[in-house]
Amino acid sequence: MAGNGSRGRGRTRGLAATVIAGALALGATACSDGESPSDAASKAASAVASATARAGEKIGEIKGGIDARGDVRLGEPSTDGDGRSTVRVTAENTTDASKTFAVQVSFKNPDGKLLDTVVVTLADVPAGTSDDGTARSTHKLDGADKGDVKANVTTALRY
Repeated sequence: MAGNGSRGRGRTRGLAATVIAGALALGATACSDGESPSDAASKAASAVASATARAGEKIGEIKGGIDARGDVRLGEPSTDGDGRSTVRVTAENTTDASKTFAVQVSFKNPDGKLLDTVVVTLADVPAGTSDDGTARSTHKLDGADKGDVKANVTTALRY
């Protein structure tokens, strides 16, 4: 398996991160404007449900995609300079033709509660090679500063 460095590309080609859960920032501002904690929690739960539905729609738009979860790996989540959670996404193209990968990444707390979800597209990965991208949360996630955010591949399609 070859990575970006061995292919000489030196950068992620065709990476397009589609932000799915922008409304989740609503939950991050809990109790503002006189809002009770239960109101904020309710809005956050609704936003997560909406984000999940939109991610499903985005993945559902792909025609002829093949389940590629076995060809996708995630690195360890970290926090970027803006305080958002990030995780490296690596897709290995085991076919004999160039393929695109759409990868839905979910960020969760240690109890498995969904905090955010995004879809990352790695376009035109050459046959027999791998490519990397970065999934980045749409907002600061509770517990990220303590290393409590976990990431997993919810869906991965190769097309």
